[in-house]
Amino acid sequence: MKTMPLRPLASALLLAGVSSPAFAVLGLNLSVDIRSLTMGNAVTADPPGISAIHFNPAGLTKLKGLQTDVQGIVANFDIQKELSVPAGYNVFGYSDDPLVCNDRADNPSNLCTSFKDKVRADVEYPSLFVPFVNKIVDLGEGWPVLAPTGGVSYNPPGSKLTFATAAYAPLVAGFGSENGNPGNYMGQQVAIERITYLSPSIAYQVNDQLSIGASIGMSYQAIAMKTDLRFPNEMIGVLRMIDENICAPFKGNNDEFLNMVLFGLCNAKEGMNPFSKFGQMEVQMTQSLSPSFNLGLMWEPTEDFGFGLVYQSPAKMKLKGKYVVRNALSPRELAAGMNSAVSGQFLAKLLEFPGGIPAVESGLVSMDLEYPEHIQAGIKYKILPDLQINVDVGWTDYKAWNTFEFKFDRNITALQIAKLLSSNVTNNSLKLPLGMQSPWNWGIGLEYSATDRLKFRVGYEPRTSAIPDDKRNTLIPINNAQLFGLGIGYRFDEDTDIDLSVGFLRSRDNIPACTSSMANACGIDNLLLNPYAGLNVKTNTKVTILGLNYRTRW
Repeated sequence: MKTMPLRPLASALLLAGVSSPAFAVLGLNLSVDIRSLTMGNAVTADPPGISAIHFNPAGLTKLKGLQTDVQGIVANFDIQKELSVPAGYNVFGYSDDPLVCNDRADNPSNLCTSFKDKVRADVEYPSLFVPFVNKIVDLGEGWPVLAPTGGVSYNPPGSKLTFATAAYAPLVAGFGSENGNPGNYMGQQVAIERITYLSPSIAYQVNDQLSIGASIGMSYQAIAMKTDLRFPNEMIGVLRMIDENICAPFKGNNDEFLNMVLFGLCNAKEGMNPFSKFGQMEVQMTQSLSPSFNLGLMWEPTEDFGFGLVYQSPAKMKLKGKYVVRNALSPRELAAGMNSAVSGQFLAKLLEFPGGIPAVESGLVSMDLEYPEHIQAGIKYKILPDLQINVDVGWTDYKAWNTFEFKFDRNITALQIAKLLSSNVTNNSLKLPLGMQSPWNWGIGLEYSATDRLKFRVGYEPRTSAIPDDKRNTLIPINNAQLFGLGIGYRFDEDTDIDLSVGFLRSRDNIPACTSSMANACGIDNLLLNPYAGLNVKTNTKVTILGLNYRTRW
């Protein structure tokens, strides 16, 4: 019983924390450069124009004179989620979960007599977090996410130095759903973005074969979320049993003996239910300046072969923002009931419980977050005079997200209870273990020069998930993914190029009942985040990206 008040706040913060790595795994390099998408992001040895600032700043030495680069990237996120009931589904003997049960609300049975075959919990529209306004904005059903970027470079005549800067978005993603969507228990509105608004860069051509470069990225980082909360846990099933089977005949009688034995639980005006909505949470955290740097090397010993290497530094941040948790009536009544009886008051004082749970709990929150470092190397090779192949291998240190720690500007009543259960909790801080992995990934791209003006590109990049199997979730439904790209490049004249590209990322996942501690774990120890406990979960994510790039030399 003492675990109940912990969950709304702790689970809310876990949702906010896990959204960042999940989105980053999904959206890495999807909104930086469209030509790179068509080459499976295998461009370290052949970086694309001014976007070399991100992929390999040494490649800026290829740009002569004064050049500008403008592109528009449009992305559509199609995220489908499906819930289903396995054989023997129940939470402490109760199976009348309204998410999956067809029975009427006035059905007196605790067991569902007719389950829904499949329950759709699809994302309904994209969402974005608007900087400075600090608000999530829904774009409406069918509207895509737009990420315009641009940059400029300058190589003085006869100089071996090239200078550049660009504004681009390493990560922009978000989604939302209407009230009542079954998927709202893992994010009704979610938005995360990292926008590099200034990136002063320099590249130096050591000789005809070797170039080096460096760039500094000044970025804005934001995480925002609104989510419903529920906790189908065995302990809450016990509380429902007590309320419906033991307390029901004595409701309103204020029986002294019963109050003493059950610590005042029967005085609650509304009982606990493992399938009920426990509240709603909103949280937003931002950092206006998050610096990082990139170092690059490019070696081209022959016209047919080249090698590239880039190191992208970690960016250590301290995100700050606000949270609001609106607690439902039942957990507040549970605390009030305990404090209405002498035995309940004694138990609360013995365990250092707070005197009650407020209807609304709000304040300031901060989180130390490290945007992970990344290393990538690749080659380009002309297997035919008109056909070039690029192959890259990269590693990202997602293990930096092994644990998230939230710190508050005040003591939180929920954490006063939680600290009795975990060494990761104090009165004003909370550590959340995520257990992320640091996988290696690779990509391949082909570029065919049909004429001196026209080029065709195709790329493929399989992405290994950084999320362990026992941590998979529907907040951003991704396990392993595949990225496909197609593109056309056309040179109007010696100073002007245009590229048209399309990319497609897909990821399907199957999370059998009771297999993930961040989605559907069963039992009495699924304390933090399992809104679909005991249910099968399937996801199907599709991201379609269209882009147009215009480059010219002045």
